[in-house]
Amino acid sequence: MSAPTGTRRPRTVADRLGLPALRGHGLFVTGNLIDSVGNGMLLPLGLLYFTEVLGVPLARVGAAMTVGQALALPVTFLAGRLMDRVGPRRVVVWANVLSAAGFALFLLARDPWHIAAVYVLVQAGINMYFTAQRTLITHVTRAEERRAWFAFTGSLRNIGLAAGSAAAAGALTVFGNGSLRWMIAADAATYLLAAACFAALPTTPPAPDAAPGAPVTRADDTRRYLLLVAVNLPYVLAQAVLAVLVAVYTTRALGLPASAASMLFVINTVIVSACSTVVTAHVAPKEPRRAVVAGYLILSVAMAVFALPALPRAAAIAWVALIAAITLFSVAEILLGPALSELSVSLTPQAAGGFTQGLYQFSWAAGMVAAPALFTLLLETGPLYPWGVEAAACLIGALAAPALRATHRHRRRNQS
Repeated sequence: MSAPTGTRRPRTVADRLGLPALRGHGLFVTGNLIDSVGNGMLLPLGLLYFTEVLGVPLARVGAAMTVGQALALPVTFLAGRLMDRVGPRRVVVWANVLSAAGFALFLLARDPWHIAAVYVLVQAGINMYFTAQRTLITHVTRAEERRAWFAFTGSLRNIGLAAGSAAAAGALTVFGNGSLRWMIAADAATYLLAAACFAALPTTPPAPDAAPGAPVTRADDTRRYLLLVAVNLPYVLAQAVLAVLVAVYTTRALGLPASAASMLFVINTVIVSACSTVVTAHVAPKEPRRAVVAGYLILSVAMAVFALPALPRAAAIAWVALIAAITLFSVAEILLGPALSELSVSLTPQAAGGFTQGLYQFSWAAGMVAAPALFTLLLETGPLYPWGVEAAACLIGALAAPALRATHRHRRRNQS
């Protein structure tokens, strides 16, 4: 029965926080959180296990990891084709099982080619998961809450990554390197637990809405989706900044202690985890392309502020500049992440399909593989270069984003 005319449902705490309706989504929320915990444990455990326990030189481990991740790139397209046949839920389940198998095989790896092989499995699982995860959101949530769910799952991901990293660091601090084998086994189990949550998840494919306005050809749709993939690349590289660039920049270029990068990571995690849903619901522009423009403009400013301490006679402001930069970076991340994800499944009528999602995820996977080489090369050229190049890329993204007008927008359901 509809509410009486002139009355409104009282605003709840969830409304003020910008949270989507969580009732009935416990399995989905739990699966996302557990998967993120597993990903958070991946990098520290893998590096330390192969270098400290097996004694493989760090350079060889790094090269093997890069080779494995590069070989897993085509999996995004294979996962997309598979998703069209069996649906996103099954792909997400199989992705977690594949990552669990790869992690378990860490314990049998000995040589660099073994390391590359297990990273192919683990990264293939990660690529499969993110190829299907955005479409899975469209199958388990209401269309009008979609960006809220992208913001919420982004918060969960940050919380899970931080929890996974903290769990790995805590176990290593208390029990030493001898705990690495047990931690790796536990991480494999987290992926299996996430798979079980997703396997029990009920899904309903969304009914397609009629596209209003003049007809748009498939070729036009493809060109516009390729533009979205290009617009997404500066954000992908920005996401690699914290993992690849900040630690080297703060220690080598600025001469700060190694704890500086950790502190910036904590600030970013707290802001994104605590503020994503609120900002997305109450501050961000309602049109996703406008949120992308705003996010890229703020991100370009953040890159410039990151570069400030490297200027002559600016060392005294290093800490202030870095804290300001990571705050701006976090706000931009909150604006960009949910908006780009929403566009990735709504820009065209086929946006949530397997090929387009595989293409979109390929931009993520390729960017993450290329980022370490790109940023280290730029940093060796000079401390200002990586920030200048990324700032320019963000400005180009801001200029291109207004063209991302969706021809196939989900209309709000009529309230009964």
